[in-house]
Formats: sequence, C-alpha cells, structure tokens
Amino acid sequence: MYKRILLKLSGEALKGETSSGIDPQTVKEIAMQIKDVHDLGVEIGIVVGGGNIWRGKTAEGLGMDRAQADYMGMLATIMNGLAVQDALENIGVPTRAMTALPINQVAEPYIRRRALRHLEKGRVCIFVGGLGSPYFSTDTACILRAAEIDAEVVLMAKNKTEGVYDSDPRTNPNAVMYDELTFSEILAKNLAVMDSTAASLCKDNKLPLIVFNMNTKGNIIKAVKGEKIGTLVKVE
Repeated sequence: MYKRILLKLSGEALKGETSSGIDPQTVKEIAMQIKDVHDLGVEIGIVVGGGNIWRGKTAEGLGMDRAQADYMGMLATIMNGLAVQDALENIGVPTRAMTALPINQVAEPYIRRRALRHLEKGRVCIFVGGLGSPYFSTDTACILRAAEIDAEVVLMAKNKTEGVYDSDPRTNPNAVMYDELTFSEILAKNLAVMDSTAASLCKDNKLPLIVFNMNTKGNIIKAVKGEKIGTLVKVE
C-alpha cells in the first residue's frame, strides 16, 4: 500500500523483558520484521527513541539542566540506532545510519539529498541524534524526517500499547482505544500519543499516522499492507 515509510521505533521496545538497555534477541526479532517489509520493495526510514537508556524523568530527578539532558537523550538514540543497524546488516539488509548530531566516526551526517539517494538505492536509513538540538523530542524528529524524505505514512511502533487511548491503559483498565482520530482531536483532547509540536507538524504536512503495538509479531508488515491494526490518525 505504501512505497516509502517512516518507522518510529520506541526505545522502550528494544529492551524486551529486561528492565533497561538493549536486548539482542528483541532487536533481532524487530530487524526480521523490518526485513520482511524491505523484501516487498518498500523504502524505509527509521527513527529510534532512547527511552530504554535515558529518560527525561531521570534527568529531572537529578536536577539536571534540560539542554544537557536532551543531549544525553540524543546519544542514547545513536546507541540504539547502531544496534538496529548491526542487526539489519547481519541478516543482509543494507543500511545507513545518519546522525543530526555530528559523530563522524560511527555514522554519516544527515543530509537530505543523500538520504533520498540511499532510499532510492534500497538502503534502510536510520536517523539518529534527534534533530541535533535540545528541546525537541524524537517524535518531532520523526515527523520532520518523514516530511523531508516524502514518506507516505508514519508508522509509530509503541511498546506494549495497541494504539491511541483516551487515557493511559497501563493505569486505567477502562481506557478506550480509538480506531481512528484526526490530529486536531489529538491536540484538542491532549492525548499522549505524541507531543503537540509533532502532532502539529503531521497536521500541517498532511502525514497520516498509524499507531500500533511493536511487540506483536508481523504488525509492521500488516500496517504497510493496509491491514487494520492499531489506531489510524487521519489527514483532515
């Protein structure tokens, strides 16, 4: 159904059943799912979160400066991106890690034209380092990259969450999941699926979004094929 996608991977999903960090078996399973999509001829961009390594709440508890904490978060996304890159290349999927935060020894700098060329050549582009500036979330980085590479849809893979709910399903057993939403509704209802900057970017650039559970095997390829999973956030 889609020729080019942007996949947002939750950093939390990479830790598997461990308390934090990167679980190699989980990363390998995610890589296999991405390979299935790549084998269909779909061009894939990936943005990885860093919540399994570093979270803003930790920084807040330490009384850390916000900018300093955000730079640490960017480094966490680079570590996760390199883990995903290695897992993909081990199963024969060509990749390029591209970073907004200059660290030339481990990843090439993000340049839009170069990213587009990689995608056209069938390479999976893993965008790491956020936007290279503090005060922006990986959600915002994800939507901006999606707009820049002309992705047709953003697939937001969540950790153990089936879609978008009216309240937190982990604390409220009566939370109701939406099948479909608009970005205006996300902003008006202050739903926690993404921050308001990212939601506004999606709305302004007319980017549809599918939110689904990363932990269910086969969900990525189902989303790409247009099968009904999770929550569809529609373009208005």
